[in-house]
Amino acid sequence: MRVFVTGASGWIGSAVVPELVGAGHQVTGLARSDASAAALTAAGAHVRRGTLDDLDVLRSAAAESDGVIHLAFHHDIAFSGGMQEAAATDRRAVETIGDALAGSDRPLVIASTFLPVPGRVATERDGLAPGPAGEDAADGPQDRVATARFTLGLASRNVRSSVVRLPPTVHGEGDKWFMAMLVGVARDKGASAYIGDGSNRWPAVHRLDAAHLFRLALEQAPAGSVLHAVADEGVPIRSIAEVIGRHLDVPVVALSPEDAAGHFGFLAGLLAIDGPTSSALTRELLGWQPVQPGLIDDLEKGHYFSNPSR
Repeated sequence: MRVFVTGASGWIGSAVVPELVGAGHQVTGLARSDASAAALTAAGAHVRRGTLDDLDVLRSAAAESDGVIHLAFHHDIAFSGGMQEAAATDRRAVETIGDALAGSDRPLVIASTFLPVPGRVATERDGLAPGPAGEDAADGPQDRVATARFTLGLASRNVRSSVVRLPPTVHGEGDKWFMAMLVGVARDKGASAYIGDGSNRWPAVHRLDAAHLFRLALEQAPAGSVLHAVADEGVPIRSIAEVIGRHLDVPVVALSPEDAAGHFGFLAGLLAIDGPTSSALTRELLGWQPVQPGLIDDLEKGHYFSNPSR
């Protein structure tokens, strides 16, 4: 297949592209910089220069493809307080790609966020019931969940759409995101902390396992599918803190909810979430079986502690 990938040089995209190339697909990646273009070329992909704001570029690249994997998101803008702006850009991009694929039965796979369900393990059936395209317009373009719901609704326009929900940590060597940030906080503060009793849980997946699922979704997922890229159903935050503390040789401490923001910054809200999440339906549907190390085993390998994180 000729596959157009946005976010192709990012943390997940840089694993998805070789996964696709290795399976015999012809990949074109969106690149907004010379460095991204060079990385894509080195990975065996073609390059389409542009950004998520270049809707004409997205439209033509999608129209020329046999399928699209949409991974790009303006995380830099979102983390600096512009989540609504980043999500609105994402929504416009998905709408543009969806219009280009409408009526073709070609696949569109997008990355989305996990949806914890209070009091129980979340499943693929929670939160994103498919409906007619555009049905959720009242939710607003700033809502990433609404964009995922819109994507599922594209099935009614003969797009083989699917949504891959990613857990808060997609880990692996080279990760600079939440796990690396937690290591950085512990190093800077001189303590590895958790909130309350630390029993709340995060789902997790290795980025190579996530990349494999994106390929399976492109190749096989029925229209309107919700998929969970989850290998570890729920890792207690205290267990994460204990591994970090041991590797950095700093104390492991419990924080009250009132003190968490002062220690963790914006991460405090995320670290308070209890979000165990199942991928049983995804594994049954596509035969996906994670084979890479789980989060704790990956932390124990030591690569998160070898270099200062951002």
